[in-house]
Amino acid sequence: MSFITDKQTLDDLNLTGKYKANSLFSLFNRVQTAGGERLLEKLFKEPLTDAAVINQRSRLFQYFHQKQFRFPFATSSLADAEYYLSLPGNAVKPFAAAGLLKQKLLKSLVHDEQYDKTITGLQAAITLLQTAAQFLQQLSGYPQPETLLPVNQLLNDSRLQGWQQIQPQQLSTQQVARYHHLLLHVFRHEMDAVLELVYHWDVCIAVAGVAQERGLHYGHALPAGAHTFSCAGLSHPGLTKAVANPMAFHPQQNLLFLTGANMAGKSTLMKSFGIAIYMAHMGFPVAARELRFSVMDGLYTSINVPDNLNQGYSHYYAEVLRVKKVAEEVSRGHNLVVIFDELFKGTNVKDAYDATLAVTEALADYRNCFFIISTHIIEVGDALQQRGAAVAFGYLPTVMEGAVPRYTYTLTTGITNDRQGMMIIQNEGILSLLDTHSN
Repeated sequence: MSFITDKQTLDDLNLTGKYKANSLFSLFNRVQTAGGERLLEKLFKEPLTDAAVINQRSRLFQYFHQKQFRFPFATSSLADAEYYLSLPGNAVKPFAAAGLLKQKLLKSLVHDEQYDKTITGLQAAITLLQTAAQFLQQLSGYPQPETLLPVNQLLNDSRLQGWQQIQPQQLSTQQVARYHHLLLHVFRHEMDAVLELVYHWDVCIAVAGVAQERGLHYGHALPAGAHTFSCAGLSHPGLTKAVANPMAFHPQQNLLFLTGANMAGKSTLMKSFGIAIYMAHMGFPVAARELRFSVMDGLYTSINVPDNLNQGYSHYYAEVLRVKKVAEEVSRGHNLVVIFDELFKGTNVKDAYDATLAVTEALADYRNCFFIISTHIIEVGDALQQRGAAVAFGYLPTVMEGAVPRYTYTLTTGITNDRQGMMIIQNEGILSLLDTHSN
């Protein structure tokens, strides 16, 4: 089963996108090869839903994290090898040699560059094999040894006898013909496997490097039936000096009702949680210490829901449709993580109160799911406390230093009545500007 999510969620959390500023993909995109980048994009698009597979991938990244490898392949030489291995091979060795001879003749007659490109590519392909063999020797205790098997078999094949001692820049005519036939035809699939392994190493080294640089950690996945999420400290991976907060969900308390003033950090906390869920299901390092989580079926967020003028949707109606989408998925029995930032902010306070209370109560009954719902309508929290729902109440405090608010970004148990919106307007001098203009 594939992990369930959608474009709205990916955009809300800024997860994917090679060219999007500060996306999580761009944070981890330290790869050296185009193939590594393609693989990284694939991993970002396909979170996992099997606890054993998640933990296996996580152990792989931890292994590279501990070893602190550097990418051992020269990118220019690797590009030459990739080009060479994209050329058509020939099953008959004499015909392969004849093709090379034709290229050599064309070079001397009409200054055709193909022969030089082929020779350079062949030399690079041999260098690729030699470097891969050297790197394999460093991989003691590799957590996925079965992935190395095809490459090891190739490197130990008797038909490649003597290749490790060859100087690629000093190939004889006979050696050129022999290895050209072997690498482009006899071992074509195996050479493709070598390239895929190089891309795999590229991604592992890049991801581990980001984890080392950012002080990220590795979660542990539990089977779906555990219905749990806990971590000692959760923060946003894009922030270098983020405040970390503990967080926990379980069937007896599966919904966090979050309050706090504007700028107190509610959206950042919710995004941090959503990102941790998504990245943990990828098996990637996360900005969460001691993370243990049950595998979920998917993730939905509603943080920056746009209106749709082309279809005549107001902001409020777009919010309603988003809640409807989530309700449909939850009611199908999926184990989901759902994040709603300021439910129904596009309507009047009375309707927003009634709708937020009703939806929150209804969602909390789905104990197999986890929810964070933030709101400025703190009266909803008072009603939920009286009704004994399976809800945890948390807020992000504002500390007033005279007339200036200071935000701790520390998740605190309870419901806040902080209301600094008008004070911020006054501090910015908006009303005095307007008064001056009217005079």
